[in-house]
Amino acid sequence: MATNMRGLTQFIADIRGARVRELEEKRINKEMANIRKRFKDGNLDGYQKKKYVAKVIFTYILGYKVDIGHMEAVNLISSPKYSEKQIGYLAVTLLMHENSDFLRLVVNSIRKDLNENNEIYNCLALHAVANVGGTEMAEALTEDVHRLLISPTSQNFVRKKAALTLLRLYRKHPEVVPAAEWALRIVSLMDDLDLGVVICVTSLVMALAQDHPDAYAICYQKAVDRLYRLVVEHEYAATYAYYKVPSPWLQVKLLRLLQYYPPTEDPTLQKILHQVLETVMNNCAEPSRNVQHNNAQHSVLFEAISLAIHLDTNSPLVSTAAVLLARFISSKETNVRYLGLDTMAHLASRTENLAAIKQHQGTIILSLRDKDISVRRRALDLLYSMCDVDNSELIVGELLRYLKVADYGLREEMVLKIAILTETYASTYKWYVDTILELISAAGDHVGDEVWYRVVQIVTNTEDLQPYAAKVVFEYLKSPSSHESLVKVGGYILGEYGHLIANEAGYSPIEQFAVLHAKSQFCTAPTRALLLSTYIKWVNVFPEIKEQLLNVFERYRHVLDVDLQQRACEFYALASRGDDDELLQNVCEEIPPYPPRESALLNRLNKKHADTEGARPITAGGFREDTLKRRASKKPTLGDVNGTSGTANGDANDITQSLMGLDLTSSPSKMQSPSSLDPQFAPEAILAEAGIPRLTINANVSRWFDKLTYSPEGVLYEDVQIQIGVKSRYHGHLGQLAVYFGNKVPSPLTSFTATLHVEEPDAISASFAKIAPSTIAPRTQVQQLINIECKKFFTKPPILSVSYLAGSHQSIAVRLPIVITKFVEHVKLGPTEFFERWKLIGGAPREAQSIFPINLNEAGYIDLAKQRQVVSGNHLNILDGVDPNPNNLVAAGILHTSEEGKVGCLMRLEPNREAKLCRITVRSTSGDVAGEVQKLIQKPLAADSH
Repeated sequence: MATNMRGLTQFIADIRGARVRELEEKRINKEMANIRKRFKDGNLDGYQKKKYVAKVIFTYILGYKVDIGHMEAVNLISSPKYSEKQIGYLAVTLLMHENSDFLRLVVNSIRKDLNENNEIYNCLALHAVANVGGTEMAEALTEDVHRLLISPTSQNFVRKKAALTLLRLYRKHPEVVPAAEWALRIVSLMDDLDLGVVICVTSLVMALAQDHPDAYAICYQKAVDRLYRLVVEHEYAATYAYYKVPSPWLQVKLLRLLQYYPPTEDPTLQKILHQVLETVMNNCAEPSRNVQHNNAQHSVLFEAISLAIHLDTNSPLVSTAAVLLARFISSKETNVRYLGLDTMAHLASRTENLAAIKQHQGTIILSLRDKDISVRRRALDLLYSMCDVDNSELIVGELLRYLKVADYGLREEMVLKIAILTETYASTYKWYVDTILELISAAGDHVGDEVWYRVVQIVTNTEDLQPYAAKVVFEYLKSPSSHESLVKVGGYILGEYGHLIANEAGYSPIEQFAVLHAKSQFCTAPTRALLLSTYIKWVNVFPEIKEQLLNVFERYRHVLDVDLQQRACEFYALASRGDDDELLQNVCEEIPPYPPRESALLNRLNKKHADTEGARPITAGGFREDTLKRRASKKPTLGDVNGTSGTANGDANDITQSLMGLDLTSSPSKMQSPSSLDPQFAPEAILAEAGIPRLTINANVSRWFDKLTYSPEGVLYEDVQIQIGVKSRYHGHLGQLAVYFGNKVPSPLTSFTATLHVEEPDAISASFAKIAPSTIAPRTQVQQLINIECKKFFTKPPILSVSYLAGSHQSIAVRLPIVITKFVEHVKLGPTEFFERWKLIGGAPREAQSIFPINLNEAGYIDLAKQRQVVSGNHLNILDGVDPNPNNLVAAGILHTSEEGKVGCLMRLEPNREAKLCRITVRSTSGDVAGEVQKLIQKPLAADSH
């Protein structure tokens, strides 16, 4: 740039040569005045505009405010010369904000450059859209950016920039991107041959899939397939191998993307994922001496471990991961230790079997004293996550010891976690009280009110604990310095239950008063108010120290604090009443047990830790709620001993339930069930958002489907580009469907995807035996096997969705000919047996009957051959000789399901040649089955079906 513009070169040299700021400002002001004059005079050619705008840009970069050159920059964008256009775009992105009025003038120029066949112009325009990206620009140009992304003629580097530009627009203005409608087209680019394009598109899909999971569900299969090709088959260009690790950035993105979805139920995908994760972990079994290679491998490994935990915490892969993590938490590298502890905490929070993690408890405890505070934080999280009833006392004790020397930044979080663990896993009341009081004593400034509130609640609701709690808190108060939180606990407990220990040596009323009152002078007004309430209770139960207490009230009647003064006046008046007055006894009655209430400890911990990892459903601090419940319920704990089940007075001591009753996560909003949407008639936008394919409907598709309901093989779909044929076989409740995809054109079908959508997953399961190839060569055919299981009665056949690129993106969705009669098997019955069962089943509601018109054959007779073909094709056994009329058909079969067992089915077909009508009667032990069988047989036989 500078070599072509001597004026700019000299200007930069002058600025650099300025020895003081005043000289620099003087030179810049002179230049700006000259530029302003030139712009005002006009008649500048493209070169001069470029030169002066470049000077303005340089001045802006130096930090000076500029208010000229905007219109000239807009004009430069329209220039046909690259050098001038480049300066124009640079000025627009630097000098204009997204709400600038000048941007309206450049939208059309940017659109023109996006539509140019010049890839350099495309990239300049994409940069501008991504960097400025105002609302108006996004609304006007999003479609053009998307077109560049999906265009088969776009260069790879243009598509990469287009994907990232679209990602930027979606993050700033998600409402302008019709994400669900574009889902199939965008996801298809994950099959691109260029891994750079795949990385950029995957970043875009990750953002879109988080907000539209159903619409982008197909990306799950794409991600698994790409990981398999990268990790297992080593299908990648050498330029994308980073220190012998195939594209680690892409692997990490794909592994994270899979965590956005619940574990797949597809056995094929499960098997492939297991193989991928196993290969990743085996590759890291032996560390390399090359640091860069290790870093790349570890980045993939830690994400793979997170995915393995997400899929199944009880799988052998997780056990392998635990062994690897044990090696990492002992590493000399701080980053590796940090990641090892973080991932192990993630594992501990999800799994019920902590044996593998407990083996390294000593190493984890030592990490609390690591020199790096971030490692110490992760060690704290891990200890919190791995705690259960077996090791709770050891871990809590260790945390208490470390609390005294811990960083101030860690103490508040540690206090909350110690309090939660103590409350959750306390096996005895004494240990709970001892631990919480020691916690308050050791870290009083960091102990929130929630902690001592819970102590008071539990002591109040536990009668056996009250004398012990009073003694322990009295001993703590005897220390020279006691934190105010401890004074609050002492004031409450001694006020309510001090009389229970008053007759024991060393705990007399006067000693209790002396110890507690000595602390009051160091306390704030709210704490003193609480102590005054304690004193009035003592007036009632300790008449021997009434005089001292009245003196206290008398002194506080003259303090400046309004609340304290009011309390003291009221309490003084109350205490001065006669000994036989019942008002004092009524006012000072013992506090009744608290009603069930939630603990605020976890809620407060959640507020401290905003969950930033979208794929990990963990509560802040390490535990998922269900894991905490299960661990706490394995052995009797304080929650069990002090539970509320079956009690009439509503004890509030089920500690685990109290902790876990919090609304820790927002419940997902109720949406319309995808299974209730009709793929044929529902609005396109709603179907796309739910991830349901729009059925391809025409006369041929319906005719092919109807024929295949009673034929084992045939054409399912055909057009000028592709032919889809099927061949099936069934046995009992299981079936297998071979689907043949034939490419009819002389060019390959790329980004080929075949998926199944099952609308009734509880009734029927269907899955591919392997992932379909992403490319079908010209004029060739590939076969895909589908394994089917009928669990119970169903009416909606699975939908086969096919998409591919053949110049443009094509998508087809057709129902597979998998109907309920495919799972019927023949049964042989004689005339007597048939009519006995026919009468036994009886009529409605277990009978379905219909009269429908039929066509005669060319000779004018009933087409018995067609009728026999349809009935036998629906897997019913035709029973010859049962009906005396030779034109009537009688058939029987048994429907096999894996969950509802066997269902008998009998049928009679009675055609009438003269009336050109036919009556079909189906009886079954299930009325639903009878109705569905009747419809399936009647449809191909009815006159309007030809």
